[in-house]
Amino acid sequence: MRGKISTITVLLFLIACSSSRNAINKGPQETRIKLSTDSGIIVFRLSDKTPLHRDNFIKLVKQHYFDSLLFHRVIKNFMIQGGDPDSKRAGPGVELGDGGPDYTVPAEFDTSLFHKKGAVAAARYGDDVNPKKASSGSQFYIVQGKVFTDKELDSIETYRLNGRKIPTRQREVYKTIGGTPHLDMNYTVFGEVESGLEVVDKIAAAHGDSNNRPIKDIRMKMELMRRRK
Repeated sequence: MRGKISTITVLLFLIACSSSRNAINKGPQETRIKLSTDSGIIVFRLSDKTPLHRDNFIKLVKQHYFDSLLFHRVIKNFMIQGGDPDSKRAGPGVELGDGGPDYTVPAEFDTSLFHKKGAVAAARYGDDVNPKKASSGSQFYIVQGKVFTDKELDSIETYRLNGRKIPTRQREVYKTIGGTPHLDMNYTVFGEVESGLEVVDKIAAAHGDSNNRPIKDIRMKMELMRRRK
């Protein structure tokens, strides 16, 4: 009996090692999105740390949900926002931002996912009507942000993050690349731009109306791109 147990243990160990080697050789698959706009192409990666947002976004892209929608709200040094289905046929000057599917996505906060420049995050209704910070089913934004000083980050920690400290590594990113740190752990970050940050800058600089909607429509189209890390 003792010998049989030993043999089985060795066999299971060898199988586990083989499976581990295969997993390493194959590498994890992540989903990339190709976002084509009137201003250029942006490629961003969806995070596996936010599976509810990832899977919902993949579903919508496969349905061509985002095709021909507008970036309906752009603010320089802050972010560019889209994903409102009402924008597809909206006339000039129409205020947008309330459209979407008839569901929300539960918040998926992860301290390693933060609002650095190029972060892709979910828009949502405010805390007064949405205390659980659930995300819109379709509206999203891409962070442009700005570069911060230590003094500015200290102030954000005190007055915007209720004393929560920004990790040292993230502080360095906000001081060099930039972002919107006051949104951390309040809006779900579920992706990151891999290429096309110059396109984000271009869209963010678009001239807008009093509702920050670009005067000249900026439309989008999305498709899935899969590749190894």
